Amino acid sequence: MLKEFKNFIMTGNVIDFAVAVIMAGALGLVINGFVADIVMPIVGEFAGGVDFANLKYVLTAASGTEGEAGYVAENAVRWGAWVNTIVNLLIVGFVMFLIVKAYNKTKTPPAPPAPSGPSQEELLADIRDLLKK
Repeated sequence: MLKEFKNFIMTGNVIDFAVAVIMAGALGLVINGFVADIVMPIVGEFAGGVDFANLKYVLTAASGTEGEAGYVAENAVRWGAWVNTIVNLLIVGFVMFLIVKAYNKTKTPPAPPAPSGPSQEELLADIRDLLKK
């Protein structure tokens, strides 16, 4: 059983998949940093200097002092963080589109199928010869 597991792990597909997962995680961190540190400040500037991450609709305000007995945390709908997530999704989707598009350009197109039977010129020549007779 251990030998079968070793053979399974050492196949190319599993190793390729592991590399893809690790690279996707790293790419996700890069894109999240790009969105949070570069894109959203620019979007916030165009929206009047708003930081979207802090935008929320407070349902119940916090009461008391944090860390003391009887403290009740704020209950809020954090819609600004959701906007950040949507922008992040759009950028991740666009980057993945560009990566797949670049990958597809590197693939060689399949060879055209070999013609089966006589060519069009040969058929026309045969028809011409038959018409002459």
